[in-house]
Amino acid sequence: MRPKILIVEDEPAIADTIHYALETDGCDPVVVSAGAPALDMVRQEKIDLIVLDVGLPDMSGFDLCKRLRRHATIPIIFLTARSDEIDRVVGLEIGGDDYVVKPFSPRELTARVKAVLRRSRPGRSKDTEPGIFEVNIEKRQIIYCNTVLELSRYEYDLLATFIRRPGVVFTREQLMDRVWEAPEASMDRTVDAHIKNLRAKLKAVRPEPDPIVTHRGTGYALREDL
Repeated sequence: MRPKILIVEDEPAIADTIHYALETDGCDPVVVSAGAPALDMVRQEKIDLIVLDVGLPDMSGFDLCKRLRRHATIPIIFLTARSDEIDRVVGLEIGGDDYVVKPFSPRELTARVKAVLRRSRPGRSKDTEPGIFEVNIEKRQIIYCNTVLELSRYEYDLLATFIRRPGVVFTREQLMDRVWEAPEASMDRTVDAHIKNLRAKLKAVRPEPDPIVTHRGTGYALREDL
C-alpha cells in the first residue's frame, strides 16, 4: 500500500518538486499550502507522514507541529531555509522526526522519508519485540501485549508520545507542552500523576518489566529492551 504523505508547503515550485519526487518513488502525496488545511486533512484522512515547511502564511511550522502533537503521532519532517542549529534543535524537541535544509535534493528528501517511515512503525524499534505496542491513531487506541488499554485522553497522548520515540528521555515540561492544551496552567506533578496511573494499567496487563523508565531529575522514557 502506497504511504500517504502530506506536504505542507506554500511555495508552489517546491511543493510540485516534492510531490513529483515522492509520487515517482511510490508514495501517495497530497499538497496543502497552509497550517489550517493541514489540520483538517489530518483529522479527515489517514496520513502516514508529513513534510512540513517551517515558514507558512497562517502559522509557523513549529506551531503547527505542537498542535498536531496534541492528538496525533504522525511522523514529521521539517523543511527549513534556516541552517542555525537552534532551529534544528527546536524542531526535534517539539516532536519533529527529521529536518531537511533548503535547498535540498529531492533524492535526499525521499530517502529521509523512507527512513523515517521505517523507524516510526508504531510499537517497533530495533530492540523491541513486534506486537508489544500497537497504536490505532483513528480510534485513539493503544494495544499492549494483545490487550486494549482503557486510557484517558492524557494517558493515551503520553503513551503515544513515548511509543513514537522509544529510549528518548522527555522532560516534564516537554510532555506538558505536547500533551496538555494549556501547559502553562498545569503543574509538573500533573505529569507524574498521569504516569503513575499509566504504569498501573500497564502493570495490570504485564507485571514485568515496567515499560516506562524514570530518569530522576530529568523525566521519563520508554524502554528499548522490552
